[in-house]
Amino acid sequence: MSAKKNHSFYIAVSEVLFIVFFLFSAIMLAFSSRSFVLNFKQIGFDVLSAMENGIHYVISGVNNNINAIKQMSKLKEDYEALTEKLKNYEFMQRSNVEIRRENERLRALLDYSVSLDQKNIPAHIIGRDMEGLYSAITIDRGSIHGIKKNMPVIAIQGGNPGIVGKVVSVGHYTSQIMPVYDIKCTISARVKNTRDIGLVTGKGSYSSPLKLQYIRKRVLDELHFGDIIVTSGENDNYLEDIPIGTISKITVVDYDSSLNIDLTPAVDFLRLEEVLVVDQNELNDREGL
Repeated sequence: MSAKKNHSFYIAVSEVLFIVFFLFSAIMLAFSSRSFVLNFKQIGFDVLSAMENGIHYVISGVNNNINAIKQMSKLKEDYEALTEKLKNYEFMQRSNVEIRRENERLRALLDYSVSLDQKNIPAHIIGRDMEGLYSAITIDRGSIHGIKKNMPVIAIQGGNPGIVGKVVSVGHYTSQIMPVYDIKCTISARVKNTRDIGLVTGKGSYSSPLKLQYIRKRVLDELHFGDIIVTSGENDNYLEDIPIGTISKITVVDYDSSLNIDLTPAVDFLRLEEVLVVDQNELNDREGL
């Protein structure tokens, strides 16, 4: 039993000595062999490089994310700025279109104003009662501008003239017009093509047709839808040959010797903005225009 223990101890001591000798040899080899030291340094360098690369990758990723966020923020700001510029551009475009249309209206009004032999006064509509049975349109010209009661009023739409009505009330700075669709308005009129004479009256609403009366039945075959009805110029109430409306309906009544004719007004009152008030008793001063 004692011999076995001594043998085990001997083996253990031998193993320990072998390990010690191996480590000693390795250490000596490390100090005596330059290549071993260099390989050790290379390993350390590789480890450090890998760590640096990893850190650089992480930092680059963070920087890229930060830059991406900044770029997104900048893109958003640029988009909002461009959107605002686009809105301003569209607004300017609409404004330019409106200005051009207004210039066209005023140019047509001015050209017609100059062409008239009678003195006329441009006016702008500042108020209206469209649905009242006794309608009125208010303009921004009055007695101090030369406006007088019963003066005829003309509008230019689409380059063409049309009767609006006549002045019924005059103040110092404003006046009121009775439009042709008022039930109290009557105008001596002619069929432009046939020269037959009749009387145009309103029905009390801008949306209702005008009524042409006293046109004889025997001229029925000479009348057509769309024929223009103009002022006759009789009684000095209105200028001659100014369009009042166009024929939209013709009704034959057995017991009546005249035709019942509906007219579409020459003036679109919903789009009416500027008018000319005409003084038929005074000549147009073209040199002063």
